Amino acid sequence: MTAARPSLFDWARGLARPVFYLGNNRLSQLGVGLTTASAITLITFYTTEFFGVRIGPYVGIIVFLIFPAVFVFGLFLIPAGIGRKFRREKLAGRLPPEYPRINLADPQLRETILFVMVMSGVNLALFLTATYRGLHYMDSVQFCGLTCHRVMQPEYTAYQNSPHARVACVECHIGPGAPWFVRSKLSGAYQVLSVNLNLYSRPIPTPIEDLRPSRETCEQCHWPLKFHGDKLVVRSHFADDEANTKTYTVLSMHTGGLDPLTREPRGNHGVHLQPGSRIDYLAADHERQQIVYLRYRRPDGDLIEYIAADAAQPIEELRASPLREMDCMDCHNRPTHTFENPGWALDQALEAGRLDPALPFTKKQGLELLQLSFASQAEASSQLRTRLRDFYRSQYPALFNARRQAIEQAADTLVDIYSRNVFPQMNIFWGTYPNNLGHDPFPGCFRCHDGAHSTPDGSRTIPNDCSTCHALLAYEDANPDILRSLRGN
Repeated sequence: MTAARPSLFDWARGLARPVFYLGNNRLSQLGVGLTTASAITLITFYTTEFFGVRIGPYVGIIVFLIFPAVFVFGLFLIPAGIGRKFRREKLAGRLPPEYPRINLADPQLRETILFVMVMSGVNLALFLTATYRGLHYMDSVQFCGLTCHRVMQPEYTAYQNSPHARVACVECHIGPGAPWFVRSKLSGAYQVLSVNLNLYSRPIPTPIEDLRPSRETCEQCHWPLKFHGDKLVVRSHFADDEANTKTYTVLSMHTGGLDPLTREPRGNHGVHLQPGSRIDYLAADHERQQIVYLRYRRPDGDLIEYIAADAAQPIEELRASPLREMDCMDCHNRPTHTFENPGWALDQALEAGRLDPALPFTKKQGLELLQLSFASQAEASSQLRTRLRDFYRSQYPALFNARRQAIEQAADTLVDIYSRNVFPQMNIFWGTYPNNLGHDPFPGCFRCHDGAHSTPDGSRTIPNDCSTCHALLAYEDANPDILRSLRGN
């Protein structure tokens, strides 16, 4: 006659006896205390956030990262204490031959068991919630831009003034899918260490070597082959004379794409990114500003090589070097973290009315003051205001008294331009980060389209004709015909 197999209840009761007996130790009790305290704190913060209370970046680290870690640590201490007591009593020979029976008839014991079961469910739900919220917080713009304030302040400031200010950092820096998420967290662990140990570079070096290809991030929203045709660009320029004379430069940019009728590539996007083609290149510097070799594989399979006239290596070495495949980020290398040059920023401020063009020499004075060297942004804020006031007070005393409000607004505008572009604490000054979109003031397009990149036999050269990329409709003209015709004048 075979013995009856023990029921699930009997198994649970047999497991509960040693747990009850061995769980009566200080280490496990400490774990229960830490878990309970952190759980109550987490629930409190989650509740306040649910009702709209904003949590700051540094408090967020505590709430979403540290408290969940304490919660998990407390859970770990409970079985650790049980295991520790088991080993000690076994070595001392104090383990009972049979663990004390659990009297379920005791109401207090039943209440305790029920409480443990309910809290185990709550703890599991809280652990899953804390894990999700912690990961979500680490992916937030708040965490990326504000937690590492001193390090990321320049990038976060530029981000807030960019066309992508409503796009989360992780959408571009990580993108969809688990593999890149894991890679980013592993990379982020070293970055956190670098920040805490003050090991990070100043400025942060760019381009980022392991940035995800743009076809997997940018092209989730932008399709470069969508046909745009030509795009009209009007740029205002103010001279550095007393009257701040305004002129216009008008361009028709050959943006192009894939022609919807002929399916032929047109314009800048179409030629560089046409289906079936590929461009690989080799840069002589980390910033990718000196391109010494590139090869263009046409859709029909033909391969065309171009070598810079000043390339020091033989063609065989250039071919064998690791090449980078050209993508959107090679031209649009600062789509979000864009730092302006002082002349362009002043032109924009004058055009928008933040600087009054009626103030004499506003452009000239602004340009001179912005390019002075200051030890900090605080010093720049004080000195820019003082020096601009002193200029108008000494050179135009009557105007200084009559237009004081306009002068103060101009001073505020200079401080704003400086504070979003120059960060002395991170060694970021005018021109620290090249912008490859265009060719002024950085080489940009001319890195390849300089007329000095030719095939090995010299039969073909990458053109540097202005009309390749745009049509110049007006250049620094006070009243261009094209604008008069568009206005109907």
